[in-house]
Amino acid sequence: MKHFTSVILFLIAASIGVTVNAIVTGTYFDRIVLVIFENTAYSKAPNYVATIFGSTAGITDDNNHNIAGNNVVDLLEAKNISWKAYMENYPGNCYTGSFAPSGTDLYARKHDPFISMNDIRQNSARCAKLVPSTQLDTDISANAVPQFVYFVPNQQDDAHDTNLTFAMTWFQNWLEPKLTQPAFTTNTLIFIVFDEDDGSEGNHVFAGLLGTPVHPPANHTDGGAYNHYSYLATVEKNWNLGNLGRNDVGATTFTTYLQHP
Repeated sequence: MKHFTSVILFLIAASIGVTVNAIVTGTYFDRIVLVIFENTAYSKAPNYVATIFGSTAGITDDNNHNIAGNNVVDLLEAKNISWKAYMENYPGNCYTGSFAPSGTDLYARKHDPFISMNDIRQNSARCAKLVPSTQLDTDISANAVPQFVYFVPNQQDDAHDTNLTFAMTWFQNWLEPKLTQPAFTTNTLIFIVFDEDDGSEGNHVFAGLLGTPVHPPANHTDGGAYNHYSYLATVEKNWNLGNLGRNDVGATTFTTYLQHP
């Protein structure tokens, strides 16, 4: 499992006061938006699986895998917390192929951990919540953004097939218009992370927290040690979800500098 030896925290302004139906108030935030990028040299699927399953499920390759057992969706639904996974260039309709049928590899199943979960893939209602990324703008317009958002850019925009400059240009253009939308930003923690490093830094990867729940230290950095299970543990702690009984148990949460707006 990859370790975060530092976390950079940012504070942004966001409008508040929007009424959204069926919101389950969290301890630190009412919505979390994860955006996950790739570092240059590696593309392994286990870190994606780890963020929602609490372990890598013994996976050591990029092949298609079908995984049995509870995952974060089971915990969220037990507390009536809405969720959706937005995948760039995802074909929809519970597509299970390794890559999109169009002949491109922009969408890659290895970067979509939800489709590997048996109790999501084999459940039509749950599988319908795996959607193309364009649905997010539609949901913002309808004030219908779920409380748990998992966003995966395609293999160009996540830096897998390009580079960090390309990916961050895409991210700026993707994020900045959304920061003016209360339906997206209200009481929202935006969590940016990479799956792993390029093999040169001992798996020291960047994680950034943005949004009104963030109250960072003066230097905007946290020297604590975190890993991908820390993200899952933070979600669990925020809504008192319990845990999956795997590596999420005891993982350090990203809550030191979080406070409900």
